Amino acid sequence: MALRNIVHEGDEILRKRAKEVTEINDRIIMLLEDMAETMKAENGVGLAAPQVGILKRIFVADIGEGVMEFINPEIIEARGSITDDEGCLSVPGMVGTVDRPEYLKISALDRNGNRMVYEGTELLARVFSHENDHLNGILFIDKAENIRDAGSDDEEL
Repeated sequence: MALRNIVHEGDEILRKRAKEVTEINDRIIMLLEDMAETMKAENGVGLAAPQVGILKRIFVADIGEGVMEFINPEIIEARGSITDDEGCLSVPGMVGTVDRPEYLKISALDRNGNRMVYEGTELLARVFSHENDHLNGILFIDKAENIRDAGSDDEEL
């Protein structure tokens, strides 16, 4: 496993739609592991492949309950609305207030190619939504209000 460099706002890869993964191979498995390690090293709770310069529909998430891996995720249900502050490893030092679904159900492949369904509420739903946006070239600052300098203790997605 290796730490990957985080791509920052201004890099055009963050504004492109990521491509579907057509084959889960050793390179994809290594990417998943590197992304999880990078996310943890950066104190993030989520990380999408475009954030490490790879235009693939992959993200990882961990809100303290273990790393979850998502390959070719699809949102299949969203309910409610919750507004909270969030930041992003690709937009360091900034935070903004974003409205996201309070509940999200997402379908994705795991590293073995099995279709999995995940449900998340509140923070987990926020992470799912935020990281899925990255796969579509959307940054939190596109949706945020009250964008400002972040405090040193804010978690970044």
